[in-house]
This record gives sequence, C-alpha cells and structure tokens, in this order.
Amino acid sequence: MADNKMFNPDLRDLLVDENGNQISRYSLVTATAKLAREISDEACENHEIITEKPVSTALDKLLAGEYTIEEPAEIKEL
Repeated sequence: MADNKMFNPDLRDLLVDENGNQISRYSLVTATAKLAREISDEACENHEIITEKPVSTALDKLLAGEYTIEEPAEIKEL
C-alpha cells in the first residue's frame, strides 16, 4: 500500500513561514491554486501531458521548499 503521507501530507509545516510566523489557510490555498495553474498552463504551452494532478504537484513543490508563501501585509494584520 502507498505511503499515507502521499495522500494526506502534513501541512502544518506550510502554515509557518521561515520566521516562525503563522500563515493563514487562505494564503496556503491561494498559493497552491496559483502554483497549480502555473504548472497546468506551462504544460499546456509545451504540449505536455500531465500524469499527476497539478494541485498535487503544487503541494509537493511547496512541501519540498521549492516555493515559499508570502502573505500580504493586510492578511498578516488580521
């Protein structure tokens, strides 16, 4: 059976930035969606077939530290 973390990754690490500040779930969802759209658009432009869902790829990249989530100041102050 496949590793359960593959299907249910621990996102707590993504909800804390490099300074130890809490990141909102809204920012996590927005960043994941934007990155997934970029992955999908890039594959379409290059005429590539995607075998894994773009959202899964985006989460993998965020978990691997390839991208960081930057919250706007107005969200940080809420």
